[in-house]
Amino acid sequence: MMFWKRFYGVLTARNLEFWRDKEALSWNLIFPLVLVVAFAFLFDSDDRTLLRVGVVGAEQVEELQTLGYVNQIPYDDLSHAKRRLEQHQLDLVVSPMQGAYWYNAQSSGSALAAELFLARTVDYQAEQVEGQALRYVDWVLPGILAMNMMFSCLYGVGYVIVRYRKNSVLKRMQATPLSAFEFLLAQVVSRIWLVMATLVVVYLICHAIFNFVMEGSYWLLLLLGLIGSVCIAALGLMVASRTRSEELSRGLLDFISWPMLLLSGVWFSLDGSPIWVQQLAQIFPLTHLIDAARAVMFDGAGLAAVLPEIGILLLMTLVFLGVGAYLFRWTGDGR
Repeated sequence: MMFWKRFYGVLTARNLEFWRDKEALSWNLIFPLVLVVAFAFLFDSDDRTLLRVGVVGAEQVEELQTLGYVNQIPYDDLSHAKRRLEQHQLDLVVSPMQGAYWYNAQSSGSALAAELFLARTVDYQAEQVEGQALRYVDWVLPGILAMNMMFSCLYGVGYVIVRYRKNSVLKRMQATPLSAFEFLLAQVVSRIWLVMATLVVVYLICHAIFNFVMEGSYWLLLLLGLIGSVCIAALGLMVASRTRSEELSRGLLDFISWPMLLLSGVWFSLDGSPIWVQQLAQIFPLTHLIDAARAVMFDGAGLAAVLPEIGILLLMTLVFLGVGAYLFRWTGDGR
């Protein structure tokens, strides 16, 4: 009898504590609703695509517009489109301005697309490329490593700050000469070396097993990982800069991480998706990190080629740290 009485007392106290935390209660209700509605609009489609055709210098090839199972993807750069064709990520590349199309002789899908295109056109010159298919495990590796980095930096930094605030650890630090920016920067750096060491170990073990494709520089890839991890950790700090509830902070971090996970190209390419989805993905640091890493690994891109992505990540880092330092509060609800 006494067991149930004590159990009921603790249960009631915990329920009342959660109910009085209006911020956490609101996020537990709003977050799943927002995700369901958002992704219902993003991914609810009757896609019957069988062939993917890259179109260079135009939006569409008129001869293929009536074929509902052909997805035409516009490209500005012919070399980029041909590289995708060599890796079997496209079945055909067409340049209406040059009156030419390219197919991959080592791809059955590309041969089918070339036959289909040839049957509908007469004024295009055929050119052949060769290249082995890029394995999905190769393609998805940068996304998986970036995903691990994202969760480690967001929750390993942001969630810890909220716990410090709730337990009044920050309140005691406020009595020291330590500034908010110095404290936040130290939190970022303390997490970065652990994240980078973990990523290197995971990559080396997986590379020994699967022999991943690597066309570019390992040092450049390491630099991208370092910049990306700092940027995402700074984002976690910004989220935790004023939050006092652990439940609310977890809800906010989930609200940021899951859309970023699904829209940054971790598991699948956004090529061929609606333009507005691709534009929306550009607001996430994970998108720029993964795009740059894949360019280095699969296309052999150098520093100059990924410099725009690095610039965006650095700018985001400064914004996140600046806003986080401005909004940061030391005091919490703990005693």
